[in-house]
Amino acid sequence: MKRRLLMAVPAVLAGVVLAAWSSIGLRRLVSAAASADQVPSARVRRGDVTVTVTARGELQGGNSEMLSAPMTGGGDTAITFLRTPGELVQAGDVVVRFDTTEQEFRLREAEADLAEADQQVVQAKADSEAKEEETRYALLQADAELKLTSLECRKNELVAAIVARQNTLARDAAQDRLAQIQQDLGNRQATSVASIAIQEAARNKAKVQAETARRNIDNMTLKTKSTGYVAVQQNMSSGIMFWGMQLPIFQVGDTVRAGMGVAQIPDLKNWEVTARIGELDRGHLAPGQKAAIAVAALGVRPFTGCVKDVGGTTGPPWDRRFDCKLTLDNPAPELRPGMSAVIVINTGVVPNALWVPSQALFESDGRAFVYLQTGAGFVPHDVKLVRRSESQVVLTGVSQGQTVALASPDQAAARTGAPASAAKAMPK
Repeated sequence: MKRRLLMAVPAVLAGVVLAAWSSIGLRRLVSAAASADQVPSARVRRGDVTVTVTARGELQGGNSEMLSAPMTGGGDTAITFLRTPGELVQAGDVVVRFDTTEQEFRLREAEADLAEADQQVVQAKADSEAKEEETRYALLQADAELKLTSLECRKNELVAAIVARQNTLARDAAQDRLAQIQQDLGNRQATSVASIAIQEAARNKAKVQAETARRNIDNMTLKTKSTGYVAVQQNMSSGIMFWGMQLPIFQVGDTVRAGMGVAQIPDLKNWEVTARIGELDRGHLAPGQKAAIAVAALGVRPFTGCVKDVGGTTGPPWDRRFDCKLTLDNPAPELRPGMSAVIVINTGVVPNALWVPSQALFESDGRAFVYLQTGAGFVPHDVKLVRRSESQVVLTGVSQGQTVALASPDQAAARTGAPASAAKAMPK
């Protein structure tokens, strides 16, 4: 009996090990199946793929008239009057008015300086005329004295030598005095002309300052040159803004730097749509491409347009976007600036292609791959990218009907607490 029991022990142990191994394998299969069920997936499809770019944009008038704060030579200026956003204005209407207190003070100061300079010029001219008249009188007196002394010198032959010598000295002195007065007259005339010129320059300076102040006051009232709806601009100097927050628009009382745009009057004859589109679609767009545009406020009424300009890419690394402007081919009177629109641009058709949703493609270390479903779960599988858009990816390296994951199986397993799939076996 003991011999039989000893012979039966290995068989029992083998059965236990086999049962445990079967249980572990079954648990792995169940876990893999459960993990596969928890990962969103899609099948590889074949067909003609129309690559479209869809985005939301905002309507605005093309060739818009921008009303900016004038260059007044001072600091920031405050807004005292501003039309409400969307208000209809006609050509010549006042849209923005700034505080003119400082410019009016400068104008009064310049006008006072101008009046003082005018009086200074009058005084300088009067002083010049008086000095010139005085010099002329002295010149006539010196000339008369010279003539008298010259007549006395004619008696020199008849008078004593000492008297003759005195007459000669008096004549020479009269000649010197006349020459000096003649020289002083020229100097005084040049001085008077320079003095008058200085006063006139001061008057011209005050005149220019007054004209500049008047022009600044006129420029601080902004009028529109065309008919349109007022689009008030965002106040870029309103303070520090956090991510996701929208800058406020200008309001009465806000201060504005010189040259900053305050309001915009769109041209209602030329409409444009501006959209921010994801970086992935930038390579598909080019100026001249046709687009279908649906304005949300006008229901199902169709509009058409074409790409006008493709701007540079900006934004954080996780949300890189670029500006795209489109012109509207068939504008309507009901359109208003700021209306939202949906843009659909067909960039081309890839015939008879294999494609999957864009979420199914993953990239790492310069490789493109998908998570392909197998009996052991989802495993990474290298593919070749042909073309991509925001929603679809055209590729090769897979077969029609195969199932691919739309999310990383490891991340899905971590969220649900299930064991990781075979995706961890991805080769480096």
